Amino acid sequence: MDAGSINSSSSLKAQSRFPLQQQFLPRMNSKENLDRFIPNRSAMDMDYAHFMLTEGRKGKENPAVNSPSREAYRKQLAESLNMNRTRILAFKNKPPAPVELMPQDHSHHHHQPKTAKPRRHIPQTSERTLDAPDLVDDFYLNLLDWGSSNVLAIALGSTVYLWDASDGSTSELVTVDDEDGPVTSVNWAPDGRHIAIGLNNSHIQLWDSASNRQLRTLKGGHRSRVGSLAWNNHILTTGGMDGQIINNDVRIRSHIVETYRGHTQEVCGLKWSASGQQLASGGNDNLIHIWDRSTALSNSATQWLHRLEDHTSAVKALAWCPFQGNLLASGGGGGDRSIKFWNTHTGACLNSIDTGSQVCSLLWNKNERELLSSHGFTQNQLTVWKYPSMVKMAELTGHTSRVLYMAQSPDGCTVATAAGDETLRFWNVFGVPEVAAKAAPKANPEPFSHLNRLR
Repeated sequence: MDAGSINSSSSLKAQSRFPLQQQFLPRMNSKENLDRFIPNRSAMDMDYAHFMLTEGRKGKENPAVNSPSREAYRKQLAESLNMNRTRILAFKNKPPAPVELMPQDHSHHHHQPKTAKPRRHIPQTSERTLDAPDLVDDFYLNLLDWGSSNVLAIALGSTVYLWDASDGSTSELVTVDDEDGPVTSVNWAPDGRHIAIGLNNSHIQLWDSASNRQLRTLKGGHRSRVGSLAWNNHILTTGGMDGQIINNDVRIRSHIVETYRGHTQEVCGLKWSASGQQLASGGNDNLIHIWDRSTALSNSATQWLHRLEDHTSAVKALAWCPFQGNLLASGGGGGDRSIKFWNTHTGACLNSIDTGSQVCSLLWNKNERELLSSHGFTQNQLTVWKYPSMVKMAELTGHTSRVLYMAQSPDGCTVATAAGDETLRFWNVFGVPEVAAKAAPKANPEPFSHLNRLR
């Protein structure tokens, strides 16, 4: 199931199979690390050596023939001729240190592969499962978002609910009139306090969640439902079924400041890069556009920077890489089933993999080089990929219908998913980094317990 663990295991076996050759027996030069030392013959006195081996020991062997005067003469002659030496072979060069082919203590020096980072355990089941009745089963909408204040917003039919992850409390933010609803998109502003709500009637409402008060309604931009939203500081970008993308400055009365026209069908995916300079949009026309704010002209139809046409089905899933600013991941619908990676500076497609099923949403891990994708038919699974190898690290199942919506907690550890089976699930898919070691208070396991259950 986990292809990554299989590949990792075989790699370790391959590394440990021949440890002595890799670490202790490197290939040696023929002139180095030899097993004996040959002295430097130019430093030898061969005549003296011959004398000492033949004549030099006669006196010691026959001490009776040596008189005192003869011995004194011999010593004086030896000093004059520098013959007072005891070593015959002269080693002028220091011999090299011996090569230790085997460690002295094999038990302590046993070769092991370079210590690898232990594989992070990924729980195969969700931490909790909550009912989400009346969740609209529509691929083109965006009904779930997790704000920087650790509050999760979810649209169920015509009502937006807020769940505070810090204490598990649940509140109803707004229920729109039937002629205006249902809610078709929700998106938190960067401050985690204000939230934008897109409606089926083409309007966008702005709410202050702290005071539970509506601030304003943005009208006049779109001609039909607003299914995608994306904040860039004080600019709220909206995408509609009419194919238009509009930048709204929420600080001013005449809020429409730029209009991007390039899609011919509904815009279902919108994501600003971390720098706020580039906008990626995906549509039901199978296209991705990259828009650059530096080329935008106020109150005019702005030309795209890149038009990416490689997908063969609707593109809703878009995710900017947190560790490489110009890297964008995109996922195609049921007729495409692929995840593609793009260099948004050049417009080049860097890689493409076939996932085998509809790609509904994508999220990058903020702490590791990993990507999470959610899918539709046939398994309705979540898949964790290692980037850039795109090896599957885990496949998580539990939903019984396509996993349309995903949102990531502010610390990057937990992912919430909502599916057509009208359930909301929380997954500890990205682990707990050291910086996030302080545990939040225990959340209410049933934040939507006050809702009428359908089951």
